[in-house]
Amino acid sequence: MAEQTLTAPITELRRSPAGHLAAQFAAAEVTGPHSVALREVPFRTMVGLRVVAGTDAARRVEEWLGTPLPARCGDVALGSGNAILWLGPDEFLVVAPLGSAAAPTEATASLVGALGGDSGAAVDLSANRTTFELSGKAARDVLEKGCALDLHPRAFAVGAAYVTQLGPVPVLLWKTGSETWEIFPRASFADYLGRWLLDAMREFHGTP
Repeated sequence: MAEQTLTAPITELRRSPAGHLAAQFAAAEVTGPHSVALREVPFRTMVGLRVVAGTDAARRVEEWLGTPLPARCGDVALGSGNAILWLGPDEFLVVAPLGSAAAPTEATASLVGALGGDSGAAVDLSANRTTFELSGKAARDVLEKGCALDLHPRAFAVGAAYVTQLGPVPVLLWKTGSETWEIFPRASFADYLGRWLLDAMREFHGTP
């Protein structure tokens, strides 16, 4: 039996964790005073970074990132083409912007080089999570159905990000605009969380 040659680029063969729900996401969009929309943004470059702030390794990493590392829970630093989300005192998630074509292998290799063999680690986590973008006037109402955090603007400012749960699913929740949230579930939870969000959005259909 003759061998088949793979000619399609590997990027064309990828299947996003919630790609099968795209049509349902589009159909669930609500406009008007109770607007809400949901979409998946797959294949985003994400690098897990472990480094102790204040060390020589951290200073080299900060130089490459173009910004000091975030210092407290909820903080997000915006660097040269990346956002750095605080996960712990020595743990961060480096996230490329929406629509970026940044290669995860190159970003990971650059951060490993910046660490220079000192204590720390940089690991490509791009396949570990996907991104849901939830937006609209009712987006916070949807999230409040299953998130224990206080999502009011007085407590959850634009630009902040926290590890939390949405329903039973552990997520990283980032408020990127006054009515826009980015949700990072693990890829294995994408189908469940996508359907959970669709159900939470349903009440706003036909709301005057």
